[in-house]
Amino acid sequence: MIIKKTPAQIEKMARAGKVLAEVIKEMGDAIRPGVTLKELDEMAERSMRLRGAVPSFLGYRGFPASICASPNEMVVHGIPDGRKLKEGDICSADFGVILDGWHADSAYTFPVGKVSDAARKLLEVTQAALEAGIACCRSGNRIGDIGNAIQRVIEDAGLSVVREFVGHGIGRSMHEDPQVPNCGTAGRGPVLEEGWVLAIEPMVTTGGWETKILDDNWGVVMADGSLSAHFEHTVAIAANGPRTLTAL
Repeated sequence: MIIKKTPAQIEKMARAGKVLAEVIKEMGDAIRPGVTLKELDEMAERSMRLRGAVPSFLGYRGFPASICASPNEMVVHGIPDGRKLKEGDICSADFGVILDGWHADSAYTFPVGKVSDAARKLLEVTQAALEAGIACCRSGNRIGDIGNAIQRVIEDAGLSVVREFVGHGIGRSMHEDPQVPNCGTAGRGPVLEEGWVLAIEPMVTTGGWETKILDDNWGVVMADGSLSAHFEHTVAIAANGPRTLTAL
C-alpha cells in the first residue's frame, strides 16, 4: 500500500531532511585520510542527536551503527569499524534520521583526498543518474520512468547499474511501498501521484553488477572487486514537480 502524505506531513519530513543534509555536510568536512569509519559513525550520531533527531538505522533489524559506511568495492550496508580511510579511497555513507516520527534517508559517496580519474567519473555519473531519476518524480509519470532514466545515464557512461537493491517509499516507516528500481522500462509500473515520498538511490559500479554479502550478513561488496558508488535523496512528488527534501 502506497501511503500519500499531506502537505503538512511533507513539511515535517522536510525538517527531518534538513537535519540530515546538515549532518552530511559535517561528514564531508570530517572525511580525510586517517579517520576511521567508527569515528565517522560516532560523529554522525552525535550530530543527529544534537539536532533533536535519532538515527533511523541504529537497531534496525539488528544493525549495530547509526550510519552505513561502505568504502571502495563495498556498495551498501557496511558496518563502521576501525578501518582507516586512506588517500584515494572513496567512501559511501548512508544516513537516516527520525525527527518527530518522520524519516529522511540520504546517501553520499565521498572522495578521500585526491582520487583516480575512474573514481571521479564514477562519482559524477552516479550523481547525474540520481538527478535524472529525481527529474522524473512528477505526477503522471511511472515508476519505470525513474529507473529507465537512471539506467540510461549510467550505461551511456559505460558503467553498470547495481540491480539487486532498489529505492523505496518513505514516511513514518523507513521503508514503505513502492519499490523504486534503478533500471527498467519507461512507461511501466504504478503511476506517480502527488503526495508520494520516495527515496531515490542509484548504486553504480565500474565493473559487473553482481554483488556478494560479507560474513557479517550486512556489508555488500561487488563480486568482481570493482569500485562502487551510492547517492540518495528523499524526494516528494509535489504539485509543481519534484521536491528534494534532503538537498544539501
